[in-house]
Amino acid sequence: MNPLVLTSVGRAVAALDGLGVEVRRAPLLPAVGTLDPERPTVILLDRALAESAGDDRAGFEQLASVGALLGMGEPGEAAPGPALPSELLSGYVAADAPVETVRVAVQGALRHAATLVAARRSARRETRSADDLHELTRIGVALSTERDLLTLLEMILTQARRLSNADAGSLYLVERDEEGHPQQLRFKLAQNHTLPNLPFKESVIPINHSSLAGYVAATGEALIIPDVYLLPDDVSYKMNRSFDDKVGYRTKSMLVLPMRSHRDEITGVVQLINRKRNLDTVLSLPSIVDREVLPFDARAVDLVTALASQAAVAIENARLYEDIERLFEGFVTAAVTAIESRDPTTSGHSSRVATLTCGLAEAVDRGGTENYRDVKFSREQMRELRYAGLLHDFGKVGVREQVLVKQKKLYPSDLAIIKHRFQWLLQRADLEYERERAEYLVNFGKDRYTQVLAELDDLRRSKREELQRYLDSIVQANEPTILPEGKFDELEAINARTFLDFDGVEKPLLGDDELRYLMINKGNLDPKERREIESHVTHTFRFLEQIPWTRELKQIPKIAYGHHEKLNAKGYPRQVGADAIPVQTRMMTISDIYDALTATDRPYKRAVPIERAIDILVAEASEGAIDKSLLDAFVAAKVFDLVQAESPRRRSVSGSASTL
Repeated sequence: MNPLVLTSVGRAVAALDGLGVEVRRAPLLPAVGTLDPERPTVILLDRALAESAGDDRAGFEQLASVGALLGMGEPGEAAPGPALPSELLSGYVAADAPVETVRVAVQGALRHAATLVAARRSARRETRSADDLHELTRIGVALSTERDLLTLLEMILTQARRLSNADAGSLYLVERDEEGHPQQLRFKLAQNHTLPNLPFKESVIPINHSSLAGYVAATGEALIIPDVYLLPDDVSYKMNRSFDDKVGYRTKSMLVLPMRSHRDEITGVVQLINRKRNLDTVLSLPSIVDREVLPFDARAVDLVTALASQAAVAIENARLYEDIERLFEGFVTAAVTAIESRDPTTSGHSSRVATLTCGLAEAVDRGGTENYRDVKFSREQMRELRYAGLLHDFGKVGVREQVLVKQKKLYPSDLAIIKHRFQWLLQRADLEYERERAEYLVNFGKDRYTQVLAELDDLRRSKREELQRYLDSIVQANEPTILPEGKFDELEAINARTFLDFDGVEKPLLGDDELRYLMINKGNLDPKERREIESHVTHTFRFLEQIPWTRELKQIPKIAYGHHEKLNAKGYPRQVGADAIPVQTRMMTISDIYDALTATDRPYKRAVPIERAIDILVAEASEGAIDKSLLDAFVAAKVFDLVQAESPRRRSVSGSASTL
């Protein structure tokens, strides 16, 4: 575009001939908004044009910032008259000055005008560069904080399209073999502004020169293509037009860039399609594509290249974070397996407690409880809560196995000894019967033998029935109960009975330690054993405290530590009250009790139906032991359905249960 020279109507300027400029004549001084800031412009400012602006000093200053003002004086005027703003003029000539003098002045004004245009362009570039740098910095910060890979990829592709005004785009990730060598490209994501509802399905393509993305991944070279339908015949990569033909889209300009990590490894490929004049334009017709789509320029390439480098590092970090999460998941799984392998009867308890607790947290997060409407849990906090639930019983590895898996009040070996004792006494009753019968025959013959034998039979039967009754009472008393119950008069009576052992020593029929265990009126543990079982909470805390948790998971030990504490300070191991029990722990307590009550029948207890379990929890809440507001949310949201669906083996039967 040629420079523009504006002059007054009727003024002829011979010096302009041959300068390659466009000349326009105007009756009035133009407004600054009518001038093209990208075109060098010179205004031949004479008295007529100057006076047409009146006293508008600001208008002169605005014009001088856009174009060059060359003063044109009257014939014979050696200096600018009072009508001209002399301090804003780039030069001055009289109307009757020689043509060559005027030409030199105009050329100087044209150079000044060109300098103004260049300065404006430079200022715009500087501003744009600063804006681009600020934008890339902002995007970089956002990328560095996002750890979810799919969300990260969405962000990368969206920002790449926005920075380049691309209508559509695709993103591919490099997949490597076990030795770390590039194996294939996975098509992970696609976006299309014109066709936003296109179905998407992941797929893989080889890393070779046959496709655009494969070529870039294989070579590390960027492709900048004005029209992919017009690829040169000598290139190895081809454009697959089947997608365009299928959905009625026209792919034209493309930019395909590698994403390189800080180790100079290609982690993926970003492919941008159809750079538009206006990002909001919908390319619904071929004519719109022809009019609106542009080749990707140097600025778009530079910006997306910079973004791709940031993206590669962010993707690598996200993958590393996923690897760490998988590693930790493996550790947690192994830890839970170790717990449950020691007591197979409680298999699944840890995972169910984690599921129930997270389900209750989601219900709270939805505003499902009056007292906690302002409580919200982030994704990281939910993960923290899940891990705490999975690991809350890990300390049971520090409990003696015989105590951990104890099923009845007596240990199996102890009950076996009692049964052997009674079996021996039964056999001794038979031997005494035979001895007394034989002695009678020896001493008295058959006189009254039939009558005496009947008496001996009755005595033996009475002894056997008594011993069997005692043994049945012991076996029945050996069964644990959920609530304090049972009278132990008969056990004390058995304990008061004695017998002579093999050595002739008189001993109680039921030993004091045996009696002590059998007289446990709730559950199956005596106080010492219960303290040992309860110590698993402290073992859990001490173990979890040794792990160098990340900032997002640092509350796991504290959450797990209090899952047997009660709001009324009657829990264990510290007997702390409500102020010391965080909401996450309160939720876990409810979940732990519920699962212990309703879990599949175990050898030492039977499962209770859901309704009975809820009644027991309500009773606990009424006593101030557990959080009533959270229990209400647990019931209202039917959180228990989560584990009902998970565990088809769980049964609802009448009975009672206890929880540790």
